[in-house]
Amino acid sequence: MKRMLIFWLIVGLGTSACTDRDDELSAVNIRIKNTSTVVFDEVLVGDETHVYADLNSDSFSEYLEYETAYQYAYIQITSGEEVYVLQPIDFVGETPLPIGLYTYELDITEEGEVILEFSID
Repeated sequence: MKRMLIFWLIVGLGTSACTDRDDELSAVNIRIKNTSTVVFDEVLVGDETHVYADLNSDSFSEYLEYETAYQYAYIQITSGEEVYVLQPIDFVGETPLPIGLYTYELDITEEGEVILEFSID
């Protein structure tokens, strides 16, 4: 009987440990990866309620939840005195992202252009 109890305890612990990090999500979650060589003091995505702060080169932010998000968005990056903007032209034909975890990888070219690479986590 004792062996059976230990067996079921191990099976129960093993089953509960097999959950993905996105099993409990209820919204779109986006994080930022700074792939540029400059420090991002502040990154605004879409609107001012979604602000990412203090991102060093080659680092990730925490995830923030969005009610509705797309593969690209308006992005404003502040680095020191410099401000860089990615302004999408239109969203015609774009479908909102389903609930999940996503990353916007942001880079800045020598000309000051913001490059966005979208990835599913």
